[in-house]
Amino acid sequence: MARCMDYIKTLFPVIDDEMFRYIDGVLENGSEDFQSEEEIYEAIGEVLLQLDDSKSESDIKNICGKICKIMKPSCNGMEENGFSKTLSAPIQLREVAEGFETSTREMESIWLMQKSYSLKVDQKKLAKATAKLQQKQEKRDLFGRMLPTNSVVAQMSSASASQMTSKKEAKMEAKGNNRSQDIRIENFDISFGDRMLLQNADLTLSFGRRYGLVGRNGLGKTTLLRMISSGQLRIPSHISVLHVEQEVIGDDTSALESVLECDILRCQLLAKEKQLNILLNSSPDATLSAELNEVYAKLESIDADKAPAKVSIILVGLGFTSEMQRRPTKEFSGGWRMRLALARALFSSPDLLLLDEPTNMLDMKAIIWLENYLQTWPKTLLVVSHDRHFLDTVPTDILHFHSQRIDCYRGNYELFEKTKTEKLKNQQREIEAQQAQRQHVQEFIDKFRYNANRASSVQSKIKMLEKMPELKPIEKEQEVVLKFPDTDSLSPPIIQIDEVSFRYTPNSEYIFKNVNLGANLDSRICIVGDNGAGKTTLLKLIMGILTPTMGTIHTHRNLKFGYFSQHHVDQLDMHLSSVEFLQNFHKGKPVEEYRRHLGAFGLSGDLALQPVGSLSGGQKSRVAFAKMCLSLPNFLILDEPTNHLDIETIEALGKAVQKYTGGVILVSHDERLIRKVCKELWVCGKGTVKSIEGGFDEYRKIVEKELAEVAK
Repeated sequence: MARCMDYIKTLFPVIDDEMFRYIDGVLENGSEDFQSEEEIYEAIGEVLLQLDDSKSESDIKNICGKICKIMKPSCNGMEENGFSKTLSAPIQLREVAEGFETSTREMESIWLMQKSYSLKVDQKKLAKATAKLQQKQEKRDLFGRMLPTNSVVAQMSSASASQMTSKKEAKMEAKGNNRSQDIRIENFDISFGDRMLLQNADLTLSFGRRYGLVGRNGLGKTTLLRMISSGQLRIPSHISVLHVEQEVIGDDTSALESVLECDILRCQLLAKEKQLNILLNSSPDATLSAELNEVYAKLESIDADKAPAKVSIILVGLGFTSEMQRRPTKEFSGGWRMRLALARALFSSPDLLLLDEPTNMLDMKAIIWLENYLQTWPKTLLVVSHDRHFLDTVPTDILHFHSQRIDCYRGNYELFEKTKTEKLKNQQREIEAQQAQRQHVQEFIDKFRYNANRASSVQSKIKMLEKMPELKPIEKEQEVVLKFPDTDSLSPPIIQIDEVSFRYTPNSEYIFKNVNLGANLDSRICIVGDNGAGKTTLLKLIMGILTPTMGTIHTHRNLKFGYFSQHHVDQLDMHLSSVEFLQNFHKGKPVEEYRRHLGAFGLSGDLALQPVGSLSGGQKSRVAFAKMCLSLPNFLILDEPTNHLDIETIEALGKAVQKYTGGVILVSHDERLIRKVCKELWVCGKGTVKSIEGGFDEYRKIVEKELAEVAK
């Protein structure tokens, strides 16, 4: 068959891959049935004619004759009439043997007949398949335009991947016969520079399931997503992949239209409709009218009129008001453009959707909406997240990235933790049981080693020890520990907000009015609300960075704030090591003290000496925590501290906040952290800030009620 395809490739060098695989499939599937060049011509002749207008029908028939000779060297050794004959009914060999006196020619006339074949190519099916392939290619082109930008490609240049592919899958992929929606990436490696991230790993993603990828910061979860989306890890070519990583480029396109543009087929049909209407207005024509009706039928079949409503629902869920949906994309900040990128991905609905920390850019209301939306995601989802509640709500499976491999667990994160804990306990029991058995056998050997009467038993025990598999000790992940410094007590009141109103300019609207709140050193307050509601503004007012337009804020004279900004990475010097960075920030201490201080935030050993730019996002956050606590604050202001932190570090942060002797005001969208540490909830919105009773449960009820009203 390979010789046939090489011959076709030689005669038709410009043949595209899809048509090449189609012809290969027809010849492969019909290789046993084709008996003459006429049958091969009926199967692929018309397709070959379309590939080269310069070749006549007789030329194509000659080509089919050559293909027939290559496939079946006996193709020329046919019967006199040019036909090969086959039995059309069963015969009894005994009867044939008994009646063998009859001539062979007579027997053939009874039992053999010319085989009849119908046309092998259904032209309507071929046209339909070609249209589907074209639509699929256009979709892949769209995803290609949404691939990582140059900055991400530069980061990927240090990473590399290799994998083994089975011959069976490679053959199916080459022929275009692979139509499975499941993804299997087997026996692959990923390295970043000299560091091996994954080795001999296997990854299986079943269609329709939602996978949560978890593991410590810096192991390579984001790199794995990039290897898949960039094609360095090969998956079946018919599966469309979209990795939401880069924000939408701002231009004059409205937010709504920016998302609608993802539906390429709809855009093409609408453009054609517009063109045909212009032509018909200038000169009415029956052919054009028929073509326009066909366009209308196609638009109706894809529910084109419902697309704007679907997009609007997605945008509203992600926090875009009706006015914002009409606003040009260039007017949005980077965070909102990332939301647009997420909206485009949800609307495009690729076969495999890759999300990396999607909740980082969202407020609590949008997170709750996204959790509900993704629970009914019909295709395959692979998401990296640090949000425990999100991982308990969305995934059907958890992929645990550790020790240069990936283990798969059925169920959400809570079930994964229980299963993993039980698995580790069983492994430990097995190791301990084997060690006890080894010790018992070794004691027997040592006791009777020089006893001639027990020589055979000793030799048997020695062989038993040699054959016993050696169980490796369990690799325990190092526990993450964060420790905030102790503080001296201050007498209340510590912070008092009285009738405070604020707006940035005399002509702008008030962010909030008439706010009355207070906090002490035992306060554990969480501020929640929609993005843009004024959460960060309130923090800056409390710290004195901004001055109230009206009202007053009283703070204790000995109050010392420690501020963790959500943009803390921008405040770090990427070229310095963590030790050097702290030395520049707070001079005059021995190097050992800086290193000991960093160790309290999980940055010990060589990590403290690496350039900050080489650290993972979570490790950079720990450097920022260390910097914040170096001046021994007695009141912590934490603005989105969980961004870029892994689950274990968030757990450690929660414990550190609980043990801290000073006051804490926290802005966060991590539901588990809020429930764990906060005693009081301040809600920003509708031009005010209020403390609500009932804590987070009450706030979640309010949000879900608002989302239900929007859905109506």
